Parts: sequence; C-alpha cells; structure tokens
Amino acid sequence: MPNLKSIRDRIQSVKNTKKITEAMRLVAAAKVRRAQEQVIATRPFADRLAQVLYGLQSRLKFEDANLPLLRKREVKTVGILVVSGDRGLCGAYNSNVIRCAENRAQELKSQGLDYRFVIAGRKAMQYFQRRDYPIEASFTALEQIPTATEASQIADQLLSLFLSETVDRVELIYTRFVSLISSRPVIQTLLPLDPQGLETPDDEIFRLTTRCGKFEVEREKLPVPSQFLPQDMIFEQDPVQILDALLPLYLNNQLLRALQESSASELAARMTAMSNASDNAKELISTLTLSYNKARQAAITQEILEVVGGSEALN
Repeated sequence: MPNLKSIRDRIQSVKNTKKITEAMRLVAAAKVRRAQEQVIATRPFADRLAQVLYGLQSRLKFEDANLPLLRKREVKTVGILVVSGDRGLCGAYNSNVIRCAENRAQELKSQGLDYRFVIAGRKAMQYFQRRDYPIEASFTALEQIPTATEASQIADQLLSLFLSETVDRVELIYTRFVSLISSRPVIQTLLPLDPQGLETPDDEIFRLTTRCGKFEVEREKLPVPSQFLPQDMIFEQDPVQILDALLPLYLNNQLLRALQESSASELAARMTAMSNASDNAKELISTLTLSYNKARQAAITQEILEVVGGSEALN
C-alpha cells in the first residue's frame, strides 16, 4: 500500500514546481514585451538608414565603389557568428542553433574551406569549447534584451576579422522568430555586404498581444522605404565616402535585429517550455491526488475491516 505521507509530500513538491514554472512563464512573457518595445524603438533609425542607402544606390553603382566592406575576394576561411542563449530551460532553442552551426561547419569542411567560430551565448561556447572547435572570439553574459552597444562590440570584432583578412566571408547563424511556438535557425551572409541584399521586402515587426487570456503574436509588414533621394539634393562629401561611413552602421543594425530576433525566439521557447511544464505538473497533481484518495480509502477500509474482525473475534 502506498505511503500516504510520501504521496502528500510529492503532491506538495509538484505544486511548488508548478508555481515556479508558471512564474518563469510570466517573466518570459514580460521580457518578450520588452523586446517588442525595443524593436519598435529602433525602427525609425533603421528605416531612415535604409532610405539613405537606397538613395545612394540610385545615385551610384555599389559595384563600382571600391569599399572594403563590399569587396569580394577568394574565400578560403569563413567566419561563423553563432547566436545562442546563456541560459537553459528553453526547449530545443539552443540545441537547434548549435546543430545548424555544426552542420554548416561540416559543409564548409567538405568544400575544402577553413572556418572560425565567433560565439555569442554561453551555451554554444560551452558546447564548441568541449569539442575543440576553432573559436576566434566569444561574447557571454549579454543582456536578455539586446542593446546597440552589444551589437556594436560584436560587429567591431567581425569587421576586424574581415578587414584583416583573417576571414574572407562572415556568416551569421541565428534563430528567426516566427511565433510563440515556432522559430527556426537561419544562415545569413553578413560580409562582404551584397548591394542586392539591402532590400528587405519581408521586413516586419512582431507584437505580443493577449486574446481570451492567451498570448498571441501579430506580425505587421513594413513598407520598403523609397529608393530615391530628391534629385536636387547636394552632397557635401563624395557619396562614396558617405557610403563608407554608413555601411558599418548598416552592419550594426542588421546584427542588432538578429540579436533581437534570437532573444525573442529564446524567450518564446522558454514561455512554451514553462507552459508545458505547468500543464504536466497539473496533470501529475491530478494523478497523484487520485492515487492519494485511493490509498486513503484503502487505509480506511483496512482499518474498518480490522475493527470488525477484532469485534467478531471477541464475540
């Protein structure tokens, strides 16, 4: 017969765990909202920067501009920036992006190309360090809501590797935010910058809302900025010099957006994982309560039988 005290203790333990997982779910939801607010706050600068770049593209041919960030060279070594999380308890978020990076490294190796990792996130750093992968630099203990300063630090490292010709191409592997229950790792070439890649027809903003007591995500498509500057606009500097100053800003903006998407994906994965854990805990509490009631009823029945048996023995 199950011990009633042990069942009670286990029920209480599961209830305490459910309180923790539910609290973690709500904290993750609040941070997703903060990430959403940051995306909206940085949008005006990104839009204006894109508009100026589009305008410059209409005034001169990027291919004719002899700028370091646009210059393509023979690829011998590829730098791979991997964006993961610093914490766990977020489902398969970290394992998916690590697997994607590992597969990409194997692809490059099979093509006879060398590679170097730049890691953003403790989970990926620990994984690749234990397996002796070549790591050029790592960034950990980042804010869960990414900042422009952090994006600038990572971008400076990437620019240093590219301009010094330590790597000939820089690729970014991060997790694209799709919905609260869906995200996917993607690979994007950061350097050299591709003039055709400056257009972002699928650019959008996610908004976390509530409906019927449940969290939902709404995505808002953004119009592509006008690609033309006024014809009478006069540049005080050579447009090539302006372009040379704006391209690093564009790189920083692209990297910040990737960090924001990864952060939102991690928080959404944690929300989902903690929600599933809370549901499982609720189901387990129901099962344990049923077992407790059965065991208690059996104990009462046994006591009654013992009393009746003792009474008949006396008679």
